[in-house]
Amino acid sequence: MELIIIGLLGGLITGISPCILPVLPVIFLTGGAQSARFEGEALPARRSRPFLVIAGLMLSFTLVTLLGSLLLGLLNLPQDVLRWAGIIVLLLLGLALIIPRLEHLLEKPFQWIPRKQVENRGSGFGVGLALGAVFVPCAGPVLAAIIVAGSTGRIGLDTVLLTASFAVGVAAPLLAFALAGRGLVERIRAFRSRERMLRIAAGVAMIALAVGLVFNVPQMLQRLVPDYTAGFQQDLAERGDALDLGGLVTDENRELDNCTNGATVLEECGTAPAIRGIEQWLNTPDGAGVDLEQLRGEVVLIDFWAYSCINCQRSIPHVVAWDDAYRDAGLNVIGIHSPEYAFEKDAGNVRAGIDDFGIEYPVALDNTLSTWTAYRNRYWPAHYLIDAEGTVRHISFGEGNYAATEKMIRELLQDADPNASLPGATEIADVTPEVGATTRETFLGSAKDVNYGGPGAYRAGRGSYTLPQQQPDDSFALDGDWQIETQYATPVAGESGIRLNYRASEVRMVLAGAGDVTVRGDDGSTRTLRVDGTPRSYQVVDDDPHTGVLTVDVSEGVEVYSFTFG
Repeated sequence: MELIIIGLLGGLITGISPCILPVLPVIFLTGGAQSARFEGEALPARRSRPFLVIAGLMLSFTLVTLLGSLLLGLLNLPQDVLRWAGIIVLLLLGLALIIPRLEHLLEKPFQWIPRKQVENRGSGFGVGLALGAVFVPCAGPVLAAIIVAGSTGRIGLDTVLLTASFAVGVAAPLLAFALAGRGLVERIRAFRSRERMLRIAAGVAMIALAVGLVFNVPQMLQRLVPDYTAGFQQDLAERGDALDLGGLVTDENRELDNCTNGATVLEECGTAPAIRGIEQWLNTPDGAGVDLEQLRGEVVLIDFWAYSCINCQRSIPHVVAWDDAYRDAGLNVIGIHSPEYAFEKDAGNVRAGIDDFGIEYPVALDNTLSTWTAYRNRYWPAHYLIDAEGTVRHISFGEGNYAATEKMIRELLQDADPNASLPGATEIADVTPEVGATTRETFLGSAKDVNYGGPGAYRAGRGSYTLPQQQPDDSFALDGDWQIETQYATPVAGESGIRLNYRASEVRMVLAGAGDVTVRGDDGSTRTLRVDGTPRSYQVVDDDPHTGVLTVDVSEGVEVYSFTFG
């Protein structure tokens, strides 16, 4: 019941959020649009049409969310196949509303069904199915839990209940718009006498939505309209026990709720979930896996990380120091590498990161986020401390709290072996920046670009960019011709530039490909980086905390993924 209530609330909040705006005109107009036979005779739409439009949307959205990633992965197909299929169907249905002959042509494959069943009275169910395939609402905490469960294949009764209740919650406000569209047509004589015009308007709205989806217009609109539901989403995330740590609650991980993030004393948080779904192990004899059951009697520290994550890069020296200091005393450190970028799934890239950081403890490639989900994690980095009995005793999300974590490591080691001789505490400086003291991590890919401060829209594909006269703080702008891909941006037709306004003492760039990157600071300093190979993090600024401006010249062939700040 708790999951159902949380799903309904999350869906209702999403159903009134700004990201719903692009689909509202289509739902409003198709809720009352008439059908037409090939001969030109108009038929009144079914009174059930609004309900069927929303039912189709709910069904396809639920199936795509839960099973889409899993099915496409099994078939080795790109993840956006279903989205493009939905866009094509929307275009065809929009044209069919405008051109009766096309509608008749689309019905032909179904004419073998008894006529009574296929007589087109404008049910709208097909419209709803197409909308559900392209409908991507704001990713609040509920939807995030559903997507992770679906993409990792951990689909049980809890997942289905949460997804279904979320879909119902989203459907409620959308159904109100569809019913309003039908009611308007029924009540206003002018609409009844201009059925053809209404069909054309509905068709144009569907075509406009399809074209807008091709050029990511809905995402641009979402960035322009303030998210007035963000506060409600945050409240739901904080108050919903079932989503407190991210992921879905199971009997195996339910007691993790007992742990307080960043506590300074040991707590009792249930038996540690098993490590699962690992694609490959690194730093183990012959690539053998590590089983927590076999480590009973010893203390275990699990570190969730990703090699290009700036927060992890500042945290890993502490973890490496703990491994060096306490391994002989019975501490087992296990790194769970859970990728944020697609390139972080590559074992070679991860191995290079391991070498850069001097990691000698076992590292598991959790490319399907199976172990991440089992531990209900949602942060890079995250530390889970497990005692000799296999019980989770401490959880720390994000950076910091290192002294308290090390104190508890020493306490658990002493409990496991009172005769253990422990070395002195490590002395790694805590360089965690204060919250809000640095510029937010900045991505250049179209999938999750943030902090863009240039003129015009920032969208996938090739485009020409110019620097603004006044650039906002904590932002980047492009200059020249760029190809914007899902996860990175790369110059085309020669060298192009980036201007970055930032607040930090350290700036790093995640780069790949082959070519040169020249970085010029506002203090006159110049640094040239030679990029050759797979994505990795390059330091471009290491100075006292300050506000600055960087001008970056990027040669053709270099891929720029992100800026990170410390």
